Amino acid sequence: MTISVGDQLPDVILHYVEHDPSASVEACQHPVTLKTHSFLKGKKAIIFSIPGAFTPTCQEVHVPSYLTRHAELKDQGYDHIICVSITDGYVMNAFGKVVGVHDKIIMAGDGNGEFCAALGLTQNLKHVGMGELRAKRFAIVVDNLVVKYVGVETEPGVGPSGAEAILNAKL
Repeated sequence: MTISVGDQLPDVILHYVEHDPSASVEACQHPVTLKTHSFLKGKKAIIFSIPGAFTPTCQEVHVPSYLTRHAELKDQGYDHIICVSITDGYVMNAFGKVVGVHDKIIMAGDGNGEFCAALGLTQNLKHVGMGELRAKRFAIVVDNLVVKYVGVETEPGVGPSGAEAILNAKL
């Protein structure tokens, strides 16, 4: 079953590396846990997912859409913007450094795919060499753990999962 507007966000643990402006890409910092319910209780957040770090659409379009529209999203009251991928927190940290997210986006790893699976938003990308368990490209908005928006891509590219779609939804 796919998550829908009005549903409660699943309580799952993700892993991310806290922003450290002095750390280089080569630095191997240790991820910390992000428990979705305790972290997002009472908060308004965007959680968007990418099928793979360092892949063209993710690196050149999807993540940059949230970086360039960051100030507008903050003005609409979003406390956090979280990028999730079915990989580990180390990879997401390195990807975030390369893309230049700094402290604007939390780059979280869903290493076992538990979060994306709980949302019903996984896909098999074995046919393109990316494995049997990958996240779909999507964005959800949660407000105090309640889902207010779900945008899942059905075609290549970035549409309902991008920052512009979230801004246009005026949630």
